[in-house]
Amino acid sequence: MSNPTPPLGPGLPETQSLITDTVTAPAPAQQGKKAKEGKPASLWTDAWYDLRRRPMFIISAIIILILLVMSFWPSLFTSIDPFNARTCDLATARQVPSAGHLFGRDSLGCDVYARAIYGARNSILIGVFTTIITTVLGGLLGIVAGYRSGVVDTVTSRVTEIFFAIPPILGALLIGATFRGKVNSILLVILALAVLGWPMTFRIMRAAVITAKSQDFVVAARALGAGAGRIMFRHLLPNSLAPVIVVATINLGGFIAAEAALSFLGVGVASPDISWGLMIADARDRFLEAPLPLVFPAAFLCITVLAFIMMGDAVRDALDPKLR
Repeated sequence: MSNPTPPLGPGLPETQSLITDTVTAPAPAQQGKKAKEGKPASLWTDAWYDLRRRPMFIISAIIILILLVMSFWPSLFTSIDPFNARTCDLATARQVPSAGHLFGRDSLGCDVYARAIYGARNSILIGVFTTIITTVLGGLLGIVAGYRSGVVDTVTSRVTEIFFAIPPILGALLIGATFRGKVNSILLVILALAVLGWPMTFRIMRAAVITAKSQDFVVAARALGAGAGRIMFRHLLPNSLAPVIVVATINLGGFIAAEAALSFLGVGVASPDISWGLMIADARDRFLEAPLPLVFPAAFLCITVLAFIMMGDAVRDALDPKLR
């Protein structure tokens, strides 16, 4: 006759029961829908299933996909190279739209449509890289502060409050004006926005980790002898990532708009590079005489920011069970 499974140790029946229940019971995120293979669906599977049925997500995803293709392969959308000075003709400055120039020409006689297409690359790349930096930096600090608590949490929280006290645009203006000409303008914009943009991600990750670390699966992992690193990155990170992804998606559109604001104020992307904010800045002086060189890049900017905000809202609704 086989021997019964020995207990974990004297005086620990509750711990043994807790670990058994944690291992055998399905996680809340895995309940509900069943995958095609018959396995319980995860939170991400449920979210993807829900997103595919949301028109707002589909529309925003199509717009973002077009913008990404436009950023990496602008030659697919226009045969005019705006970086070639020969394509600009001062004699045709502020020309109205025509068959060969869909958006007309700007004050230098350059094709507005071609510049708007090529300007998408820098605007979107700045938004993407800034979002990656802020998400990684804020997420790492947030998960460490939320799990460790004590002095680590207190110090990082106070430092975060200092950054929150700095107006983002004003702080970015100061950084841009200080280092302008010493650093590549695109890199400078990314760093300026990232330095001031990580505290929001930090707070959200910290709050999610504080909530998750009291759950049964974390208690079970500690009882099994898991180290701090394994608990943070193997257990807490996957269960705290959903709100961070939502905020990152929405922030991406905000960073693109912030780049346009900095370029408009003269401390963002500098010529000969092209961005929508720089195009708006170049066209503002003659807006009453020729509004189209400003209207078209502004329309591209608004559509892009709106698409990322719509996607962020859709992802938030799909990842939050209370909103289903």
